[in-house]
Amino acid sequence: MTAESADELPEPADPEAVPDWEDEFVDRVSDRLMFNYDLEKDRTVEGRTFTLYGEMQVHHEKHFLHPALSFAHHDTFEHLFVRNDGAVTREEVEAAVAFGHDLADEWIEGDEEHYATEFTFAFVVDRIPDDIRDFVSGFRDRTLLKKGFHGHYEIHLVVVDPDREDIVASTEASLDEAFRVWEPIEEEEITWLDLLRRRLQV
Repeated sequence: MTAESADELPEPADPEAVPDWEDEFVDRVSDRLMFNYDLEKDRTVEGRTFTLYGEMQVHHEKHFLHPALSFAHHDTFEHLFVRNDGAVTREEVEAAVAFGHDLADEWIEGDEEHYATEFTFAFVVDRIPDDIRDFVSGFRDRTLLKKGFHGHYEIHLVVVDPDREDIVASTEASLDEAFRVWEPIEEEEITWLDLLRRRLQV
């Protein structure tokens, strides 16, 4: 007899502990993320500075008869990196993808409990060039670790022009909803946590 699966989700953030961003758009994005993500302002990672960095961890397990008898441990991690430089080139987007692979090598502790790690790179721009739109809209990058025995990691891309209410995201990206601040989040829509729970099902 197996008990229901248990997910250890992040504690709701204290709004007073969430940084304020001078940029109104990024600040509104942080308002959508702060209850699920730990957020940092002007985070420097390996010499690269990001306007906003967000991290979320979800720990999942199943219980046998009693919570003390648990098994099927799976951990999922989300890392969000946001740059607000006003413009981005195809080379910079590709460099972000390569940086994601470098971080995967350094940050992921590959073992049987690791289920997935997601790296999302978001760029806030004044205009989305056609070559960027074409590249991002068709982009997907998923890497199995130890043929899947140690889970996998994925890299996602989001490019948003808030003034024109224009956005493009890679095919498997889920965080683009956080950047659509001109659209309300409907209660009946699938939440990011719903998506994570689906990914955690085995």
